[in-house]
Amino acid sequence: MTNDAQQRATGNCRANKDERGTKPFEAMAFESDRELLRTFARQLPEGEPEADQTRAAVNALDVDEPAKPGGILAALRGSPLVGVDIDLERPRVEGRRIDL
Repeated sequence: MTNDAQQRATGNCRANKDERGTKPFEAMAFESDRELLRTFARQLPEGEPEADQTRAAVNALDVDEPAKPGGILAALRGSPLVGVDIDLERPRVEGRRIDL
């Protein structure tokens, strides 16, 4: 159960974020990218020239390009196991017989 002070603090924090126009969100990323993403997230709302440069650099990336058809097939063909003679058959073993 939260007390009145906690509720006021939470309300004030949300109101401040609303005034600045920021919204919380969650992103999935690799652990190694955690600090990079936190730095990026802290820098963007500041509205400084560095934030504008960062936005421009990210927007310049071609991340909206749809996946090309056949991408999985191309990856499998590029596998180091291509051409290796592997016997993938396994013996057929019947299950044991039981009386129900």
